[in-house]
Amino acid sequence: MAEQAKATRARPLSPHLQIYRWPVTMATSITHRATGIALAVGTLVVAWWLIAAATGADAYDTFSMYARSPLGLLILFGFVWSLSFHLLNGIRHLAWDSGFGFQVKTAERTGVLVCALSLIAAVGIFAYAFATRGVLA
Repeated sequence: MAEQAKATRARPLSPHLQIYRWPVTMATSITHRATGIALAVGTLVVAWWLIAAATGADAYDTFSMYARSPLGLLILFGFVWSLSFHLLNGIRHLAWDSGFGFQVKTAERTGVLVCALSLIAAVGIFAYAFATRGVLA
């Protein structure tokens, strides 16, 4: 009887989503991989842009119509953010390759810094593009 009670006792799930915390370094590692994939896909959009520009006004107008749509702007913002995150996190990895920044506190702080600076850079680039009535106007 006692053995049966032990067998049916609720066992904790580990790690459980309510108690598990993603370390900053794990989140930045996963994000770095995801932004690499996003950049590879975004390169196809850049190729479409260059081909449309080389083809003529009608082709470029078609590309521009899609690029200036809300979905196109969202994709463009994602591409710019992915590029800035991947660049800044790549610099962080170069520091690691040189043997710097492996302390837990330093790795966490630089991870948060990369996330913040990449978002600030992407927003800044878009703000500049809208303010100067550049390609997004």
